Amino acid sequence: MNHSFDRYAGIVFGAIGIFFMAGSSTISSSAYGSSIGANIFPLFLGGCLLLLSVKLIYDTFRKERAASAKASLDYKRFGIIFIAAVLYALLLESAGFVITTFLFLLIGFQTMQKGRLAASILIAACFSYGIYYLYVHVLDGSLPGFPAWLGLS
Repeated sequence: MNHSFDRYAGIVFGAIGIFFMAGSSTISSSAYGSSIGANIFPLFLGGCLLLLSVKLIYDTFRKERAASAKASLDYKRFGIIFIAAVLYALLLESAGFVITTFLFLLIGFQTMQKGRLAASILIAACFSYGIYYLYVHVLDGSLPGFPAWLGLS
């Protein structure tokens, strides 16, 4: 990778993170039926983006990277994950957060590294239900639950 490109990208992403954090202060801090306001998610994402950009900038100054061969683009994997992301967005409301997140993660794990299906299923299930439980039951937020046709609601 090019050190100067990484440095400039880190600066740009850091600025975007700061803008996200500043912009989240203009969003209302409470939402109907939720003790977590709509401003928390952009604030969290902006903070993560800012921290990651600082790490990227730090790494460009700290390490001398060896010139690597130009990597070939993997259009098949990109296409699979892109289609899975589009389907995730389309089916989130109707199929619920837990099911769609589980399927999206499982497809992503298996696309990036075939095999170890049991581990992929376990990680995807624990993550999707764990995030749902944490956000809905602990933080009193709202996410699309299980679909009504499952009878779990």
